[in-house]
Formats: sequence, C-alpha cells, structure tokens
Amino acid sequence: MIRDPFIPTEGIHNLRDFGGWKTGEGGSVRTGLLWRSGQHVDASDADLAAVDALDIRTIIDLRGESERERNPCRRSDRWAGEVIAYEGETTSSPPHMNVAPDTTTAEFARERMIGVYTRMPRNPAMTEMFSRYFKALDEREGGSLVHCFAGKDRTGVAAMLVLHVLGVHRDEQMAEFLRTNDAPTLEVLASQSVPGIEAKLGRKLDDDAIRALLEVHEDYLATFWRVAAEDHGSLDAYLENALGVDEVLKERLKARFVA
Repeated sequence: MIRDPFIPTEGIHNLRDFGGWKTGEGGSVRTGLLWRSGQHVDASDADLAAVDALDIRTIIDLRGESERERNPCRRSDRWAGEVIAYEGETTSSPPHMNVAPDTTTAEFARERMIGVYTRMPRNPAMTEMFSRYFKALDEREGGSLVHCFAGKDRTGVAAMLVLHVLGVHRDEQMAEFLRTNDAPTLEVLASQSVPGIEAKLGRKLDDDAIRALLEVHEDYLATFWRVAAEDHGSLDAYLENALGVDEVLKERLKARFVA
C-alpha cells in the first residue's frame, strides 16, 4: 500500500481508509468505502466537514452506552446516515484504559492489553457488534466508518476481520493493524486518555507504558487470532459460528468491496 490512508484531522484520532490492500485472488480492496477512526467527541468543525466529504452513510460505534454518554460524538448537521451501537456495555472501560495499580511500566501495560485481546473474541457484546458490522456492510449502501474510543483495539480487530473475509493475506492484516502506530494524531488520543488513566492509578505512567497502552503491537492481534482458533478451530470458523459470516456472505462482500 503506497498511498497515505490517513485523513488530516484536528480532534479525531486515526481517521483512515483501510481499503487498498491486495487480496490473495489478485484483486484489491476498494478504497473510499471502508473507514475507521477513534471517537469524534473532540472533532473540530473542519473535521466534521472532512468526514462529510467522505460520503459515509453508516457509522458503527463499538463503544458501550456509558462510553457514549461520557464522550458523545459530534456529527455534522448535514450528516443523515445511521449510527449502529450496542444497547448496553461492550466492555467495562475502553480497553486501553482498563488498568490496574501495577500498570505503570510497559511490561505490565502490555500484559493488561494481552488480557483485553484474550477476552475480546469471547465477549458476547463484541460478538454482537462485529456481527452487526458485517450485516451493515452487506445491506447498507455507501461508505461506512467503524470506531470505538481509541480506534485501535476493538476497531483494529473489526478492520482485520473485514480484510480477512475479503481475502487479504494475514501479513497484510497485521500491517493494517500496526499502521495505527503511524497515525499523526497520537496527541489527540493521549489528551483523551492519559489524564483519566493516571487519575485512576493515582500516579504517573512512564513514557513506555503510555506507548504500550496507546499504540498496538503484534502480540495483541496474535492473541486474538490464537484465542479465536482455540475456541472455534480457526478464524473462519469463528466468523461463521460466532458472527454468522458464512461462505455465501463472504462472496457477496467480495463482490461489493473487491475490485
């Protein structure tokens, strides 16, 4: 992928197109249809105008009710699409903010994040939302945007699952996941996250611990893959058994999103 997928923003972290990847069958995932980001609570007017220009018809908000109440996303007055969200909690707290008293160093921070990715494929609320995401991709016209709080963990897994269904090789799935670390807006996520994390801990985080929580690492996604395969036999079996993404649906999505 040569092009820059990031949209310049002032108050939205990690807004980008995750199309453009090659598939194993010689095609490419269409661009301009599959978008991802962090939450839009601090979106500027210029950010909202930039989102409007993307012609996004559907937003899949992976946050739970309490997250949405604490951080209501800004939407343009001109936006007339649909927001799909969960009626309840998808997690006890945003994954990167799910900290404990020992989460002050990078080692402990990464251990906490591994725990997040271990639980995610077994979380009924996330299973429901991933399934709704695929249903929206199948049924709704136009572009879509999937986001959570940080746009990296729940959103990163959602994007990976879509790319897998579309036939993108696992190495490129990981590359898309890790591209989050190249986002030019890390300071936006830090301002939304670090004060709350440090208040919860009652102490300062060291810089490496902050990066472990705000960035993503290969072993995070590898943990999701491992647990899904342990529970279902393979990632494809997880997609079919847990999310309802069977071969028929895969072919419809490929016809729509692969050129």
